[in-house]
Amino acid sequence: MRRPEILGSIVLAAFLIMAVAPGTFAPQDPYTRFTPYTPPGSDHLLGTNDMGHDILSELIYGSRVSLFVGFASALLATMVGGIVGIVAGYCRGGIEDLLMGFTDIILMLPWIPVIIILAVFLGPGIWIFILIFGAFAWTSIARIIRSKVLQIRESGFVQSARCLGFPTWYIMAEEIGPNLFHIAFPQCMLLVASAMITEASVSFIGLGDPSMKSWGVMLSFAFTKGALINGMWWWYLPPGIAISICVMAFALIGYSREKWVNFEVRE
Repeated sequence: MRRPEILGSIVLAAFLIMAVAPGTFAPQDPYTRFTPYTPPGSDHLLGTNDMGHDILSELIYGSRVSLFVGFASALLATMVGGIVGIVAGYCRGGIEDLLMGFTDIILMLPWIPVIIILAVFLGPGIWIFILIFGAFAWTSIARIIRSKVLQIRESGFVQSARCLGFPTWYIMAEEIGPNLFHIAFPQCMLLVASAMITEASVSFIGLGDPSMKSWGVMLSFAFTKGALINGMWWWYLPPGIAISICVMAFALIGYSREKWVNFEVRE
């Protein structure tokens, strides 16, 4: 494990611990009201917002929603891309042409604007976002998985399984699938970072679920209520910094693993 990956893992572990047990670290209930617009001080380390909610507590509880959305969206996209890539790479022929042609069509779409448009029509909600992100963000991993499967399908253990009469689905799931984890993992980490940025962007323009306290929703409310104009930096800077640090942690892990995989391939 290289230094950037170690740093990213430590930062990610800290955020995960905070997200799993927010009540342990949050000084207040995020829905309890205090004096509105209170600047940072001993009573409220990051001040309060227009509703009098403690911003530090909102930030800690918001990590749970933001990380969940990031992980769930990335896992769904990885699963879809993995299935498409494995089937296309192993089956070849017309199935490969059909799947990769469809992949190219989705790849050409500007999927972030598409997500925003669909969010307008389908309404706010984290599950809606997860489904939309998973439906459009799988293309790159599908192409990567397919390229690797084209190599694995000619290996000895796959040929042996085919000669022994194992069904196609078994070979793809049991023989090929487990050998793709080291390739899928770094791509999944990068997708988590992308999902968190996209969720924050969608929430920032007012298309997030206002009932869920995520970092993106915090930013949206801060700018909507005039935090930037009125100089209330303690309202919009913390969620922005939290998103940046968390995304950087996932990127460090993803790029470090990706470089290691590329090194193994060259060897």
